[in-house]
Amino acid sequence: MIVDDDPMVRTGLRFLLGGRSDLEVVGEAEDGAQAIVAADAHWPDVMLMDVRMPRMDGVLATRLIRARPRAPQILILTTFNVDDYVLQALRNGANGFLLKDTPPTELIAAVRKVARGESVLSPQVIGAVVGFVAASGGGSRRAWAQEQLGKLTDRERDVAIGLGQGRSNAEIGAALGMGVSTVKGHVSRVLGKLGMNNRSQAAVMVHDAGLV
Repeated sequence: MIVDDDPMVRTGLRFLLGGRSDLEVVGEAEDGAQAIVAADAHWPDVMLMDVRMPRMDGVLATRLIRARPRAPQILILTTFNVDDYVLQALRNGANGFLLKDTPPTELIAAVRKVARGESVLSPQVIGAVVGFVAASGGGSRRAWAQEQLGKLTDRERDVAIGLGQGRSNAEIGAALGMGVSTVKGHVSRVLGKLGMNNRSQAAVMVHDAGLV
């Protein structure tokens, strides 16, 4: 599903994604309020979500949609780089974000990746998140994030730091001397203890806590 207040953007994305044999655009919405209604009507696997929209922005829509059972994966699309809107959307459960000028092949690959339940946070994106979090301060958020991460065992904390570095399960396993299946188990426990539903949220919390 495509959620954007610009009809030309929606048309372009529909044309781009609809031409793939394994992808189907099941609906569109022009603001966050419509996105919630459309999500209930169509049960999409993935929503491409703009952040700045009238009536209800993509940040609030992401939080409300991701809080529901059988929630679709959400990939944020924005014309801006990392800012507070994007950061809040990631904290609210978005699986990652892309700039609207992302090359078509990369956008399609990102949609497929998010459909598998993975996150789209490259090391470059993680670097931007680090810079923005550091510049914006937020001592109370840092203390809260550190308290939440205190629920983890030492091994789970190491895995969480790997998520914060934008590493894949295989890369985390190689760094910590664990198999991929073991890493997956740790990731599941990290998300469960932190009350989160994807790796992007955990990665942002690690940065909020100042661990990377």
